[in-house]
Amino acid sequence: MIIVNSIYDRACTTLLNLKSEIGNLNRTSHKMTKIGLLSDTHNYLDDSILEHFKKCDEIWHAGDFGTIGMAERIIRFQATQSNRAPVLRGVYGNIDGYDIRSIYPEKLFFTCEEVNIYIQHIGGYPKRYAAGVKEAIIINKCKLSISGHSHILKIMYDDDLQCLHMNPGAAGKHGLHNKNNSSLYY
Repeated sequence: MIIVNSIYDRACTTLLNLKSEIGNLNRTSHKMTKIGLLSDTHNYLDDSILEHFKKCDEIWHAGDFGTIGMAERIIRFQATQSNRAPVLRGVYGNIDGYDIRSIYPEKLFFTCEEVNIYIQHIGGYPKRYAAGVKEAIIINKCKLSISGHSHILKIMYDDDLQCLHMNPGAAGKHGLHNKNNSSLYY
């Protein structure tokens, strides 16, 4: 898993180093998972952002979808891009209603390419984690933690926990941000 968006050059290096710590990566025999990461769509997602996700194997949403219609739109988009089943991993955010909360959890732990990952919408960031997040990272041995909520693009490495933290910023129009963000991972 490496990141290819120019905004994420530093994170790319960190993820590559992380991957090499886990084990040798043989690029000739291993197909890397292509991931699109976004958050805080608040029921709005510009078509240009989806264009960046055309070749993604998975899309991860760090909360504040807006409505279930946003999740359905992302899944429909993925379904048109390949003949494999769409993969949308996500968590609910503070503005999401029952339609999202009944499908997506508050906290999501999973593994992708041997990396333990933790997503929580209001998760904070290194040195300022939300209550319980630091402990969850430690217990689950996560090497990548993703949050949303702040609408501020952040990539920080937590040396104490040996975990990369990412917040993709806001992909939607709602909030004080003046730039929509999303990212691609390979």
